[in-house]
Amino acid sequence: MSGRRLDGARPRAEVPERVTELSADWVLPVDGPPIAGGRVRWENGEIVEVGPGRAERHYADAAIVPGFVNAHSHLEYAVYAGFGDGASFGTWIRTHVERKRRLDSDDMVAIARCGVADSFRTGITTTADYSFSGAGAIAAAELGLRATVYLEVFADDPEDARRRFEEKRALVEETALVTIGVSPHAPYTCSLETYRWCLSLGIPVGTHLAESAAENEWLEHGTGALQDLPVLVPPTGKRAVATLEPVLGPELLCAHCVEVSADEIALLAERNVPVAHCPRSNALLGCGVAPVTAMRAAGIVVGLGTDSPASTPSVDVFEEMRAAIYAARALERRPEALLATDALHLATGEAARALRIDGRVGTLTPGKRADLAVVSLAGSPYHPVEDPAAAVVFGGSPERVLETIVDGQTRYLREEKEQWQEVRSTASAARRRMLAPKP
Repeated sequence: MSGRRLDGARPRAEVPERVTELSADWVLPVDGPPIAGGRVRWENGEIVEVGPGRAERHYADAAIVPGFVNAHSHLEYAVYAGFGDGASFGTWIRTHVERKRRLDSDDMVAIARCGVADSFRTGITTTADYSFSGAGAIAAAELGLRATVYLEVFADDPEDARRRFEEKRALVEETALVTIGVSPHAPYTCSLETYRWCLSLGIPVGTHLAESAAENEWLEHGTGALQDLPVLVPPTGKRAVATLEPVLGPELLCAHCVEVSADEIALLAERNVPVAHCPRSNALLGCGVAPVTAMRAAGIVVGLGTDSPASTPSVDVFEEMRAAIYAARALERRPEALLATDALHLATGEAARALRIDGRVGTLTPGKRADLAVVSLAGSPYHPVEDPAAAVVFGGSPERVLETIVDGQTRYLREEKEQWQEVRSTASAARRRMLAPKP
């Protein structure tokens, strides 16, 4: 991947701060009760006041919520929707590896830009992005998305991991909004020694853990759907969680955690391991339903992640919140297993805790950064509003997001959504190259 910064559309990346306060019929701070007729005011990108009041710019029939925090994404897979749908987990991975090889570095950045645009459109202001090439860091910095970008490594030998990480790290820069981390991909593609090396760097570390039964089958027995992947490490004779037991701790963000037993949940809780929950991805890949209610009851910090269109149709955080509710209630056979308020917490404050950035984002609290989204409730089945959290979670959609603000800067306005047309058309061209017949 070349290190040059590509020319092209960079909507709102450098827009001066025009609005320093907004009001709406409802403000949902998340760390406190909903405020009817509420106002949020900020200065220099920092929230200074949240409470009743009306601003010059008021959104009727709408709610202001904290900007959503996506606890697990892959921005550079934004146009991969449908690849390998219905295939086994191993076949699905191989399909993506093969098609990814048809792209060059410019394509990957173009697709990542589209992922940023899609994030803004659904009210996401922060993402934890697992990046194969580093394109996610470039796109987030260009367009103004707050991000922790975990550069992926696949290696049995820690020296190989070091070399690959340093090659990618040289191509990206940290900014006020973008933090660089590292991702040892998974316990079936990275050795325990590679995990130890990654954790020794003192930067954010994220991984995929216990995503599928195939993962445990390979690690325990060296058989199953993953056995033909070219990047596998030798079986450990242990399940995924047990394989990583020596390195589990609060510094290791773990995505998925579907195939976990009660004892493994207890271990994750004892070690304060944060989890990114991705219910739509887990369901569509046939991996199962993560026991999110049991994990939260054990004290595990769980944030909601959309994963990417490589395994889900979109980065629609509203669909993800609803999917989390449906799955938890179906699994537990209890309607109160996960409430709308719980899902909103998973997508904001708890996701920020999982990323260990809750001192800066995740709630509308004076002293935190001015990251917020405005969601129209007009015309939804939940309007007039009885429960504003339920109205946002069950009645919200990207089409209802009116404005997305990061660090006090407007990044998306529904009335100006045509500004993203060039970004989307360039990404679509890259998708066509992936779909072209082999020569």
